[in-house]
Amino acid sequence: MNEISSPPVRKIVHVDMDAFYASVEQRDNSDLRGKPIAVGGSAARGVVAAASYEARKFGVHSAMPSVTAKRKCPDLIFVPPRFAVYKAVSQQIREIFAEYTPLIEPLSLDEAYLDVTQNLKGMTVATELAQEIRAKIKQVTGLNASAGISYNKFLAKMASDLNKPNGQAVITPKNGPAFVEQLPVRKFHGVGPATTEKMHQLGIETGADLKEKTLEFLVEHFGKSGPYFYGIARGIDERLVKPDRVRKSVGAEDTFAQDLHAFEPAREGLQPLIEKVWGYCEANGIAAKTVTLKVKYADFSQITRSKTVLAPLPAIADLEDLVNLLLAPIFPPRKGIRLLGVTLSSLEGRVPAAAPQLRLAF
Repeated sequence: MNEISSPPVRKIVHVDMDAFYASVEQRDNSDLRGKPIAVGGSAARGVVAAASYEARKFGVHSAMPSVTAKRKCPDLIFVPPRFAVYKAVSQQIREIFAEYTPLIEPLSLDEAYLDVTQNLKGMTVATELAQEIRAKIKQVTGLNASAGISYNKFLAKMASDLNKPNGQAVITPKNGPAFVEQLPVRKFHGVGPATTEKMHQLGIETGADLKEKTLEFLVEHFGKSGPYFYGIARGIDERLVKPDRVRKSVGAEDTFAQDLHAFEPAREGLQPLIEKVWGYCEANGIAAKTVTLKVKYADFSQITRSKTVLAPLPAIADLEDLVNLLLAPIFPPRKGIRLLGVTLSSLEGRVPAAAPQLRLAF
């Protein structure tokens, strides 16, 4: 009788470019190399979209208000973003990925999951394949990439942060559960500040604490995310790398350390969220006609405001205009704002414009 062979252990690589926007700027302008730079606006209402590693040493990071960043690093150099250039470089990187596997799931312009269990090069060692991909990216673009290698998406994502910048790490099936047990839940991918706070209130500080909770407990307190948390606490993540996934929407949100009461801080807090969802759409060649603003107040009540336009938004500036249009009427707020989110929906394939488009008026 023939033996039934078990499926091969999946080999997932998560590739993450190092300080992508800032690194592109330093590559293209030799005067910026080795200096602390921030991609974003330097004005009082500006927000850091990306920071070079030289700037990160001073505590500068993405989503930080520009005035705060300048205070932390007086010599910080601000560079305006060039999204068309970042998109072109991202496409070069995507073409490199495609030489190794068709199973590519982009997360944004600068990171993606690759399933290399069965790959186009016939390479059996995923760490060697990741090393080769990173070397090819460096050769073609002049930029550094880091990578995480593991048997599922969650652990591959976590591994890519372990040896940044310009490094890689592997988490094996043998080591996966133990790695998760010692990890603080605040470092879990997919666990944001609000969920971290809730977990801490429930006595969950580490993966080991999370593992002690029953599935029923996690579903009771975290709803549909409960089964996911139950799995990753054990090093289990069955999600597939989906290159052709059809998304109905793409969104991002952030919980603020202090409640917001004024328009400008709220607008600044939304800027990195706008850039994140726009970057995802750019990376995947899609565009949106509907924008939804989510507002959660200090008492945890929340509202949403949406606007749909006739044609897909052609530029990030149009998205910024529309978000501001939705944001302005809620001020002054009835209570402090603890969370803001932006979601794009009514998604469709992006059609290249035959001629420069005019800014939309709403």
